[in-house]
Amino acid sequence: MPCINVIIPAYNEEQSIAQVVAAIPAGLVADIIVVNNNSSDQTAKVASAAGATVLHEPTPGYGNACLCGIAYATAKPEEERPDIIVFLDGDFSDHPEEMPLLLAPILAGKADMVIGSRALGNREAGAMMPQQIFGNWLATTLMRWFYGVTYTDLGPFRAIRTDALLALNMRDRTYGWTVEMQVKAAKKRVPYTEVPVTYRKRIGLSKVSGTVKGSVMAGYKIILTIFKYL
Repeated sequence: MPCINVIIPAYNEEQSIAQVVAAIPAGLVADIIVVNNNSSDQTAKVASAAGATVLHEPTPGYGNACLCGIAYATAKPEEERPDIIVFLDGDFSDHPEEMPLLLAPILAGKADMVIGSRALGNREAGAMMPQQIFGNWLATTLMRWFYGVTYTDLGPFRAIRTDALLALNMRDRTYGWTVEMQVKAAKKRVPYTEVPVTYRKRIGLSKVSGTVKGSVMAGYKIILTIFKYL
């Protein structure tokens, strides 16, 4: 069985992070890495008590947290270095127990990157805001037009081979992280697929879609990233 690590960026997720960690299938992953991204609550303490490895990234930004987790995971001794990295949100909107669905195509040698698609799966009413649904549609349509890929979602729940991830030379530090990964994977012709995943209302208020400023900034950054790498 390949070595698998999970990276969970977390900003003020003390209400949900223990449930996220607990829902990851036992024995499936070697390390659950929670990156405490400048939280002002007890996220780090709760995550540590739940059994996660806790890192601290003081500079705000989803991409910053992901990059911190990747740096930690890939700096491990060779025998502990993950073959596959799974990314998962810390708000309990994803269903961590569905992780085997994302890993199956990689383990079968059919893909190097798997996106958990909320658009193809079952989505609880109200789990995604209208601006998120429209933004996903627009971004995936633009990627289909300009990059020839058939994504249906920019979902945060995803798995990727570590060597493929490092080859992408990820750089985005904020809202553009997920789309940067998918655009760069398209350009490098990384074998990919999507699997339907279940999505529910998050615990607590979204820091992005829950505010007008967050929604606008995220949308702007996503569109900018798509055109940046053309």
